[in-house]
Amino acid sequence: MIKPYGAWKSSISAELVASAGVRFGDIQIDGEDVYWIENRPEQGGRNTIMRHTPGGRVAEILPEPWNARSTAHEYGGGAMLAHGGIIYFSHFGDQQIYRFAPGKPPEAMTNEAGMRYADFIMEQRRNRLILVREDHSQPGKEPVNTLAALPLNGSGKTEVLVSGNDFYASPRLSPDGSQLAWLTWNHPNMPWDGTELWLAEVQSGGALKNHRCIAGRPAESIFQPEWSPQGTLYFVSDRNTSAGSALSGWWNLYRLQNGRVEPPLEMEAAMPQAEFGLPQWVFGMSTYAFASAERIICAYTKEGAWYLGSIDLPPKKLRTLEAPYTYITRVRANSKRAVFEAASPVQVSSLVEFDLGSGNFQVLRKSNPVEIDAGYISLPQSIRYPAADGSPVRAFFYQPHNKDYRAPESERPPLLVMIHGGPTAAADTGLKMKIQYWTSRGFAVLNVNYRGSTGYGRAYRELLNGKWGIADVEDCVYGAQYLAEKNLVDSKRLAITGGSAGGFTVLAALTFYNMFKAGASYYGISDLEALARDTHKFESRYTDRLIAPYPEKREIYAQRSPIHFIDRLASPAIFFQGMDDKVVPPDQSEKMVQALRNKKIPVAYLAFEGEGHGFRRSENVRRALEAEYYFYARVFGFEIADKIDAIVIENL
Repeated sequence: MIKPYGAWKSSISAELVASAGVRFGDIQIDGEDVYWIENRPEQGGRNTIMRHTPGGRVAEILPEPWNARSTAHEYGGGAMLAHGGIIYFSHFGDQQIYRFAPGKPPEAMTNEAGMRYADFIMEQRRNRLILVREDHSQPGKEPVNTLAALPLNGSGKTEVLVSGNDFYASPRLSPDGSQLAWLTWNHPNMPWDGTELWLAEVQSGGALKNHRCIAGRPAESIFQPEWSPQGTLYFVSDRNTSAGSALSGWWNLYRLQNGRVEPPLEMEAAMPQAEFGLPQWVFGMSTYAFASAERIICAYTKEGAWYLGSIDLPPKKLRTLEAPYTYITRVRANSKRAVFEAASPVQVSSLVEFDLGSGNFQVLRKSNPVEIDAGYISLPQSIRYPAADGSPVRAFFYQPHNKDYRAPESERPPLLVMIHGGPTAAADTGLKMKIQYWTSRGFAVLNVNYRGSTGYGRAYRELLNGKWGIADVEDCVYGAQYLAEKNLVDSKRLAITGGSAGGFTVLAALTFYNMFKAGASYYGISDLEALARDTHKFESRYTDRLIAPYPEKREIYAQRSPIHFIDRLASPAIFFQGMDDKVVPPDQSEKMVQALRNKKIPVAYLAFEGEGHGFRRSENVRRALEAEYYFYARVFGFEIADKIDAIVIENL
């Protein structure tokens, strides 16, 4: 059927996209069972605990209304530990730790007001948990982060083990229980800027002694320390090794051997420009795990695609394993199997088991059980185009695709430029229902890994330093221009969408350039100075590196804040905002909306009660996506084939 781009009817509905919002977290193997946290948008964003048992049975084991979610660092992660069939988890409602034996009511293990906990590990010898503690008990003061221990037969009070730095993560106990390793860092660094790996001996009474830093510095990012079964400490680092080294500035695997740090495999020629690390936005992240003392199962990324690998020791060789996935994360393993989250351009994010003996893959759980006909799926094309300074920008381009429709021969599709959040994050090629929602309706989509994105080495990440609001915006503008010049999209129907940091890029692009004819900001930043003043501890100095030190260079913040240049904004925009957002408070959106109202520019504003930074409730995810589609249809002048509730668009 011939029909204009944007007006195609698709079975990939907003409701389907919202239901596809099931997310996995904290994957763990405990004996023969696999446990994980699963986010449920249809239950108001509740995080439940799931279990897969031998024989293939998958069941939800945490009853409502319990919600396994930590808010340490605001973004959480590391909210669960499965040990010997017992679950320890942080409950979202009060942030206390609970002990849970499936089939019995959860039992409170802590009773400390104002505390948040994450990244639990078990110390069996002393019957205690070692964890990260974030103390919010002093209103008006910056929270205090420490490593602490929770005796499991005590008074419900934690005992501080390590303190003095701004942040802690990844406590890891050696197999014999004699040593504890952990990560730490201080303002203004984020964990992908510079962290330190520390090691201490555990005394008979449980206290630590002989603290020493074994790796890391302000310009070296350490990720995921782990002990091998025989007691060797491994970790990922992007350290500078030597001039001309292929390892320098890339997150690669290292180990502490005989008091010296060394790479455990010979990668110089075999695997240059690959990364085994991730930006540590949440606790509990993992890209590798020990199957035995001689074998590591790992995931690594190269040029935007992820691969599954096996590191064989002592030959020190990495074998790439044939796997039908292009995105792999949350790797866990034992002697029989590895379990991880994975996706591909035609497969939604799933929990996957890899049998180490047979080499077979088995999907344990899909984020969405609905099967999508390949005739409605657009496949990503990896592209590069020059940035303003000539350096290459990476992106994934999706052309419109719907087997039931084609557009008039002379028409070119509208383009939607998508921007990931972060800004230190990365777009990947896993099947995203949200992207397919647009492409199956006749939109082209450009998913940009602008300068500053991860997965391309430290040098690429640092191209955004001092240039947030400049480099990211340029890369989105130049990407749209690149596709328009190649006649792949309609230059008069270019739109841009993003959330959080991506929302800021949207607003900056609409304000400082005339490339885009419409935009959608999801909980986006319009006033950088307000962000620097009001945001939470974890990100409170983030902008020092991305922009400039604050308040010393507050004039730069004003120069890059769209709210101060509303006179330059001439494109319609729609705003989506969670009213409980502590990362980007609602007034960031509301000031921009009011300014557009005053200037008589078409604007729409949808505020959602009970939502924070990122929408978790399926009805809100659905409503926002449909509203964005409705907005573009009115602005670009095409008819919508779906039945969608109208929204109020002022000044249109």
